[in-house]
Amino acid sequence: MTAATYDVVAIGNAIVDILSQADDAFIEEIGVAKGSMQLMFSPQEADALYAKMGPGREVSGGSAANTVAGIAAMGGKCAFIGQVADDQLGTVFAHDIRAAGVDFDTEVRAGDPTTARCLIFVTPDGQRTMNTFLGASQFLPASALDESVIASGAILYLEGYLWDPEEPRAAMRKAIDIARSNGRKVAFTLSDVFCISRHGDDFRKLIADGLIDILFANENELLALCEKDEFEAAVVHISGKVPLTVVTRSEKGAIALAGGERVSVGAEPIDKVVDTTGAGDLFAAGFLHGQAKGLGVEASLRLGAICAAEIIQHYGARPEADLKALAEAALG
Repeated sequence: MTAATYDVVAIGNAIVDILSQADDAFIEEIGVAKGSMQLMFSPQEADALYAKMGPGREVSGGSAANTVAGIAAMGGKCAFIGQVADDQLGTVFAHDIRAAGVDFDTEVRAGDPTTARCLIFVTPDGQRTMNTFLGASQFLPASALDESVIASGAILYLEGYLWDPEEPRAAMRKAIDIARSNGRKVAFTLSDVFCISRHGDDFRKLIADGLIDILFANENELLALCEKDEFEAAVVHISGKVPLTVVTRSEKGAIALAGGERVSVGAEPIDKVVDTTGAGDLFAAGFLHGQAKGLGVEASLRLGAICAAEIIQHYGARPEADLKALAEAALG
């Protein structure tokens, strides 16, 4: 096995987030579950909801893209694979992720549909309710994969959100084969409870087949994956099925299960939650960066908590503070 060129190579939805403040009454009015992610299936539907938004701000997003942007902010070497269209939002996304220090060379897709966008409504309690039009991102073909890039990443990181469309699902399966045949680790984030409701059997089979080395979930996602009603029962169920499972628990911190042991860290203290968009993405960034740099599980968990705390104190899912300095101050 040759030395890795990249710490993490990620495959995910290439999305531009449009964020706006909203109250609970508005969330109820548009008929979505607060704190969840809903898919929109046409540009017309996305345009209609966009017309109802208050003043918004555009910030490049996408779960796995946010994660590698966070790793790059800490000095890690990353690449991202995702599909954008030949349009203004596609140009915005490509500029932002490259400016963050992430290699991004996926060829743009001509014609319709447009680059993916996620309309995010942030309520006063900091909760984010996401409404996503996947657009061009759901047409990432296996032929777009640069096998040499995937083979040179120490960790391949995949997002569950991208499992919905058929083409990217096939691309991710191919990427897993490339990574494993080159002795690389595969990390997978479950992304959302509704992803598990649609694809839980696929995710469980990936785990049963030994194709996942690092699994990321939040508390509700773990319950859904394990088909349990109680957290501790889900922990017992998943233990031993994945070499390393990381579960975030909001204000209760996070745990990791590895080698029959359980490691816990508390949430980092903050003044105020402004926007939880990207909290899990940046937690994964901190944890994966710690693992890539040879830190232990506990230190990696703490680094994840530090990154998550930074991201929830401002709008958007890309870091604004100096994550590298924060990490160095906390971990030395």
